[in-house]
Amino acid sequence: MAFGPDPARPGHRPAGRRGLHCPGRARLRESRGRGEGGWRQAGPDRQAHAVPDRPRAVRHRERDHAAALPRAVSGPLDAGRGEPAARRAVRGRGGAGARAGRLVRRLPAQQPADFIQVAEALPLARLGIRREQDLPLHLPIRYEDETRIVPIARVRPGETVQVEGEVARTEIVPRPRRMLVVALRDDAGDRIDLRFFNFWGSQLKQFGSGRRVRAQGEARGGLFGLELVHPRWRLVDPGEPLPDRLTPVYSTVSGIGQARIRAAVLGALRKLAWPETVPADVVRRLGLPPAADALRALHQPEPGVALEALQERATPEWRRVIFDELLAQQLSLKRARAARASLAAPALGSGTAVGRLLGALPFRLTGAQQRAWAEVAADLARAQPMNRLLQGDVGSGKTVIAALAAAQAIGSGWQAAMMAPTELLAEQHWRKLAPWMKAVGARVAWLSGSLRESEKKAVRAAVAAGEVDLLVGTHALIEDTVAFARLGLAIVDEQHRFGVAQRLALRAKLDTAAAGGLLPHQLMMSATPIPRTLAMSYYADLDVSVIDELPPGRTPVVTKLVSEARRDEVIDRLRAAAAAGRQVYWVCPLIEESESLDLQTAIDTHERLSRELAPIRVGLVHGRMPPADKQAVMDGFVRGEVQVLVATTVIEVGVDVPNASLMIIEHAERFGLAQLHQLRGRVGRGTTESFCVLMYRNPLSATARERLRTMYETTDGFEIARRDLMQRGPGELLGARQSGQMLLRFADLERDSELVAVARETADQMLREDPAAVDAHLERWLGGREEFLKA
Repeated sequence: MAFGPDPARPGHRPAGRRGLHCPGRARLRESRGRGEGGWRQAGPDRQAHAVPDRPRAVRHRERDHAAALPRAVSGPLDAGRGEPAARRAVRGRGGAGARAGRLVRRLPAQQPADFIQVAEALPLARLGIRREQDLPLHLPIRYEDETRIVPIARVRPGETVQVEGEVARTEIVPRPRRMLVVALRDDAGDRIDLRFFNFWGSQLKQFGSGRRVRAQGEARGGLFGLELVHPRWRLVDPGEPLPDRLTPVYSTVSGIGQARIRAAVLGALRKLAWPETVPADVVRRLGLPPAADALRALHQPEPGVALEALQERATPEWRRVIFDELLAQQLSLKRARAARASLAAPALGSGTAVGRLLGALPFRLTGAQQRAWAEVAADLARAQPMNRLLQGDVGSGKTVIAALAAAQAIGSGWQAAMMAPTELLAEQHWRKLAPWMKAVGARVAWLSGSLRESEKKAVRAAVAAGEVDLLVGTHALIEDTVAFARLGLAIVDEQHRFGVAQRLALRAKLDTAAAGGLLPHQLMMSATPIPRTLAMSYYADLDVSVIDELPPGRTPVVTKLVSEARRDEVIDRLRAAAAAGRQVYWVCPLIEESESLDLQTAIDTHERLSRELAPIRVGLVHGRMPPADKQAVMDGFVRGEVQVLVATTVIEVGVDVPNASLMIIEHAERFGLAQLHQLRGRVGRGTTESFCVLMYRNPLSATARERLRTMYETTDGFEIARRDLMQRGPGELLGARQSGQMLLRFADLERDSELVAVARETADQMLREDPAAVDAHLERWLGGREEFLKA
């Protein structure tokens, strides 16, 4: 977080802000003349270089440096001033942080070593630059072509161009809003205007008549001809040569300009040794350049390199960096997996409990379920901790695998715990598992934050005394007051909704000292299928079981896309379905009216449908209802007493009503693909043909249109997950699996899938043959940050 100056009236330079170049952005003091590399920029567009093209990388680095940021930003407060010292440093005022601010302002661009020494006192740590060796891996987010001047006569609207000419006229135009307009004429006499809405009065002198200006920006067709709005610009001398190569642009933070960070990167490249860590035969086979040469080429592109190839990361140099990043990820995950192999866990033999449970089930396992259960059972029987991800589509039958695993643990004399992200889902699991577990004589309890304190106290005491065999609950399971007597198995449902620390906390509920150093087994489940490329990359340290078959008798859900303008037709269809004895879900994105969003809400929809469908009974469920009221409505829906259930996404997972055959999702354009697929999975659980109506409001964005098209075209959860990966990237799809630590900055798993496979093979080879190279490669890329691979 960086503090900028207070807003100022355009055209006036506030007192005491001499280190600032433009309103809305704090920046370093520059020498008179051309400033940072000669380029200047007025107004908010200057922020463009402070925003990375791939913001996930910045967010994940912000987490890395939680300890450094308070020192850099918050700082000590002066008595009576109530303002962080770092803010005063940026604003040019006194205080403990001002000295560091002045030091950076005076720092010449040619001193990268000093730049790094003061980096910790600046928000630069947000970019992940904590060590000098981090600088070469701070690669450009894009490149700008400053190697040629486009004659003004050949400029077309919409093109990003660089022009050069002399200032013919400079004026401040008061209407329709105050702006600075600079008329520029090139040597051929053609004119283009430079327009600045945020500017300083001193710029009138800088843009003096006859001064020669080089400007770069996107051309627009204005009222009086072509114009560049808030271009980057610099004063030049007649005949000043152009750069002979593309100019890299880096993600940065307020207070650190492009020229300074560029000088620091190049200085680090000159100083640091960058020995090869990848086996030479792999580098030759892939046709990749040496790592040091690749980094230099990306920071200083050679003349003639195609801009498009660099932007698309399609050059051999980019492929080398991408491969090294994928290799670091594979090495860290595989090493974490090997470390787990040295740990001990209770060997849970099958006994007779699993057979009794299978005999009591009212259905037979599908082939996919049998295969997944065989893999889980084999892991449980070993004396090493199981760390398995069970993934399957909505309604594929993952819960029964969890029940069998719990039965195997209980039959071996150990306890099991199952944690779900929402209270509704946890209670649904409890109600489904309790009758099944009676067949093995297991004692099942459930724990959530909504229980009365006396009830929670009783459950906790029974668990600690070993009187509960299976405990089902929400985050309440990982509270400090919960202690297990003999926890042998931890099950986490919808695992991507939990953070690493939460999953580790559940696993830590076994007193390893009392249990002889044993760790519990862990089974994670997800109804959001992970594409194969993602599983290979992000889950290389886990064993993955897949249930890719639905139970027999399930009918495919027919998906319809309907405009909001046809809402009355949808209500007529709902009325007909209810009259035929079918049950209906109606999902809304909001609970109640929002001032900022013009959307249909669950409460309004419930009231309207109750009036229009009378005497059909319409229920309402949302997250703010008291748990008892919510469960009463859900029980009524399960029993068929409530025919239409208006709800928010609280019903996204865990609700199983075979008689429900119609799902209506209002404002479907507001939901993500994973949510839409989960909601659609609430219907189609019986033998009746089921429908999902996605109601949308025009106009649709391109992303929303693509999501709705995907839902219309396929019901395959794995295909939907693949398209979701392409649209959103791995960060959101994975949730908190790596807490941002391992999100890839440069690789794209769809584009670079063949490199993922080679990286896996190379990681195995290096772990066997060259542990020292493994350590060097991981230190280079991760800096020892591998703690989040424990879950």
